Order: sequence, then C-alpha cells, then structure tokens
Amino acid sequence: MNSLEALKKYFGYDSFREPQDQIVDTLVNNQNALVIMPTGGGKSICYQIPAIVKDGVCIVVSPLIALMQDQVNSLKNNGINANFINSTVSESHKKEVIQQIQNNELKLLYVAPERLLEERFYHWLKTINISMFAIDEAHCVSQWGHDFRKDYLNLSRLVYDFPNVPRIALTATANDLTRQEIINNLGLQNANQFICGFDRPNISYNIQIKTNEERQLLDYLEEQKGNSGVVYCLSRKKTEKIAKLLEENGFNALPYHAGMNKDIKELYLNKFLKEENIIMVATIAFGMGIDKPDVRFVCHVDLPSSIEAYYQETGRAGRDGLEATAWMLYGVEDVVRRNNMVKEGTADEAHKMIERNNLNAMFSLCEVATCRRQVLLNYFGDHLEEPCGNCDNCLNPPKTFNATEACQKALSTAYRTGQMFGTNYLIEVLRGTDNPKIKAKKHDQLSVYGIGKDLSDSDWKNIFRQLIVLGYLKVNPPYSSLSLHSSARPVLKSEKEIFLSEALLKKKVKKVSARKIEQEFSYEDSLLFEKLRRLRKELADEQTIPPYAVFNDKTLKDMVLIKPINLNQFLSVTGVGQAKKDKYGNDFIKIIKKNIE
Repeated sequence: MNSLEALKKYFGYDSFREPQDQIVDTLVNNQNALVIMPTGGGKSICYQIPAIVKDGVCIVVSPLIALMQDQVNSLKNNGINANFINSTVSESHKKEVIQQIQNNELKLLYVAPERLLEERFYHWLKTINISMFAIDEAHCVSQWGHDFRKDYLNLSRLVYDFPNVPRIALTATANDLTRQEIINNLGLQNANQFICGFDRPNISYNIQIKTNEERQLLDYLEEQKGNSGVVYCLSRKKTEKIAKLLEENGFNALPYHAGMNKDIKELYLNKFLKEENIIMVATIAFGMGIDKPDVRFVCHVDLPSSIEAYYQETGRAGRDGLEATAWMLYGVEDVVRRNNMVKEGTADEAHKMIERNNLNAMFSLCEVATCRRQVLLNYFGDHLEEPCGNCDNCLNPPKTFNATEACQKALSTAYRTGQMFGTNYLIEVLRGTDNPKIKAKKHDQLSVYGIGKDLSDSDWKNIFRQLIVLGYLKVNPPYSSLSLHSSARPVLKSEKEIFLSEALLKKKVKKVSARKIEQEFSYEDSLLFEKLRRLRKELADEQTIPPYAVFNDKTLKDMVLIKPINLNQFLSVTGVGQAKKDKYGNDFIKIIKKNIE
C-alpha cells in the first residue's frame, strides 16, 4: 500500500494538502524533517501515514496523557493499530503492548518523554524495529519558549543512540529563536524543513480594553450561545470565580486548573470533549492535548505571557477550519502583574529579559492600530501582504495619527548608536539625558541626542514597542539590543508612513452568530444537519468517545451537501475512510434516505 492509498483507506481523503505529501515522502525515504505547521493544518497525518506504510513501529513522543489517549482513540476508530504507554496504564496493558510490537501488529506507540527516557524502557527500544521517532509539540525543547519542559532536552540522546532511525519534530508555534533551539537540541541541522505559514484565516481576532470585565465577557458569550469554547484566566481563584459567574448566568461552564482533584479534572475534560455546548474556564493547565475540532471561540480575560502563548492558546479554536473567534480583554494592570511575576520568578536574568521582551510584544499586539493578523504573522517571520479584513482593527479601524517623524527619530537613534543598545538607553539618548555612559560613548555628540525631549519616557516606550511588533526593529537576545530590519529603510527615507493609535479606544467586536454553519443550508438541510448531529452523539455515547471522533462538523456538512444513499457514495464524503464507512455508513445513510423521501 502506498501513501495515497493509505490516506484514502484510513482517513477518507483523496489527496494530501501542501506540503503533507513532501513531508510523508521525506520520512518514507528515511530522512529527518522539521515541521512548523499551524494548528488544524494536518500535522499528525505527516507521520501517521509513513508509520502505516513503513515496517516497524513509530514511536510518538507526546507531552500529555490526554493528547496521546485522544490520538490513539481516533486512530483505532479509523482502523489503525495504535496504542500508548503512560503512568495511567496497568502492567497487563504494558505487556499487551509489548506483545503487539513483537508480533508486528502495532504501527504507532505514544509515550511521554519521561517514559521514553526511563532506562529500562529506553534499553528495550533498542531491541525492536522502530520505523521513526515523531516528536510532537517540539517547541517544548526550547528553553526560550513559552512551554519549556526539561524532559524534552534529554531527547537529544536519540540522535546518538538511534542514528539510522529518521526523526520528525512537529509544532504549531516557533519563532526564529525557538526554531533554532529545536534544530540544535534534536540534531536536525541537515533535516528537510517545512515552514508552512502561521495564518489561521478562519479565526477572527478581537481585543478590547477592560472596562467592566464581567459584563464584557457575559455580553460576548451571549453571542456564542450553543457553542463550545474556552475562557482563559491567569489564576486558579479567578478561574473558579468566572466559572461560577457563567453558571449563574445560564451558561454550561466548568472550571479547570492544576489545583483541582485529578479525577474531577478528568471528568470535566471528558465532558468538554464529548459534549457540544460546554465552556471550559481554565488556566494554562488546560493546554496541549485539547484536540476538540469544534471549539468556536477562545477568550482571554487576562493578558497571555507572550505572543507564542497567545497563538498556541487561540489556536485551539476552529481546528475544523470553520469560523471561530479569538477574543481578549486587557489592561495596563495586566502588564504590571505579568512584569511582577517575571521579576519574582526563579529564572536567570537572561531568561527574565526574554520574558519581558515577550510580554512587551504581547502588549504591543493589543495596542497596535493596524491589522492584528499581519502583526501576529510578522512575529513568526511570516507575512501577509494585505490587511486580513477579519480582525477588529480591520473591521472597525481605530483613530490614528501620523507618527512617521517620531518613528524616524527612534529608528535613526538605534542606527546611529550602532544597533547595540536596548530601549531604555535609546530613550535616554533621544531625551538628552545627562548620563555618564552616553558621554563615555560620545553619543551626546550625535545629531539625534536630545531630539525627543517633546515626548515622555512612556510615549517613547510605546513607540519602540510598536516598531518592534510591526517588524521595523528586531530584538536581539540575550541582552535585548535593537537593530533595524530592512523594512525600516523606506520609513527612514520618508517613502513610507507609519500611523499609530491616537488613543486606546474600546473596540467593537465582530458579532458571530452561533452555529453559523447552519446558515449555509436551506431550512430542510439544516434539519438534516441536526439529525446527523444527534445520530453522531448517540453513536459516540455508545462507544464513550467524543462526537468528533465519529465525524467532525466538516464531514457532516459534506454529507448534507452530497446526500449519499449508498455505501459507495458515502465513501466519497470528505473524512470518510474504509473503517468508518463500514462502521457508521448504514446508520447515516438511513437518516439521509428518510430525510429525502
């Protein structure tokens, strides 16, 4: 069986998305790969298909129990032999898995990094036929990233102990610094790199200033009635408070944080995965491993620690490719609180400086007056030529002023001081501060010295933040010196103007009605869609699996449009493979036939 045949048989797709086919070929040909692909882009298929067609078992390194269990359940439901070993399984389960591998029955084995590196288990791996190593959520290997895990660092052993076994590292979130550390720590210097872009065009980004946090949240969620979503909070206490507020106002909300009882957390997670109108109010403890495709919104009522964290968390919305919203409230008090957390943390000064830079970039995304998607993509080295038309700044442009002259002063100061200094020093030069360091370097003799006295320190800090987040200035670790990007040249030459927000105005939010998918149908088709959803829920409950593990909304939508009345037609529906056709086909066809008679 070749890769394309496996894709159709087990996943129900006729062709790969770009560049899935190239990634699959890379692994089939025993080469290494680094894959940066946005959430919902189909990363898992990139290693699951090669695992199916190659001899041996693919070892998948996954950071969370919930993630590996969900993946294995979905694979089994597609007719693929997969299993996992983690701290929750019994000795008899482990023996069963070992026997499956020895009998060449298993194609994928999911393990946590700490389990893989346990000496007895690691020694056993050397005795079996491994087709490849797939390292999921690979950004966890980076000490500079937002989700660093020490166990991931030790995965570098694979490079030396399994030199002939191909490795693929996958993540949705990695800026240049994180990406380079993944390459260095996982020995991927010569790997084929697939940087697939970071744009999630189906997500609408909306950011508001906090005025009345609870009222703003309730008003927004009222527009999302009937949809599943996540509300992120900074603290455990606030998580409990917001969940209670939502329940008192008629929402089906559950709290989730690291301080809760393990059994309660598991119960709530299962409810969220298997039911269709749950709002999970959570800290970042509710993170990786949440593979629910029909999350229609992600809210933040507190400022995330970085753009990477924000992108990762908002990326849990709209994994099915249908319309979703990332909605956030922020205030200056959030920045103060986050800065205090960095200051009181145990990290060394170099890491604290990176954390402060990350926080400044996040704050600037909130303040920016231009297209938010362009700013977000620019942070990851991706580019969008035209404004997206699907964020609050595009839909309701804020009042702006021409800040070109002030920006030219800031850029010129960075350039004339040698592109070797950070924001605070450059502001002192601009404002003509009587500083011995400035005099020692003779920067008081520069033409830019004192040309910025008309603006305050805070005004200049805001301008520098905007120049960084808009991509005109680059922050260079570890000491946060600022250097000019090539895009700064037309600004300095007065060939391009920069407009910044006149004030931090309250933004209007694009209204997204619940179940927008149904609006695409006629009245009769909407009824059919609801009948198919009810059948999906019944079948899922019988098997104690999430409804999307039967079929996701996108597949149900295709069924409504195609209306298959036999098994051959049913197999033509997007997302229907051989196993699911055999398992569910007759039940769904029966509903469709009855509806069109």
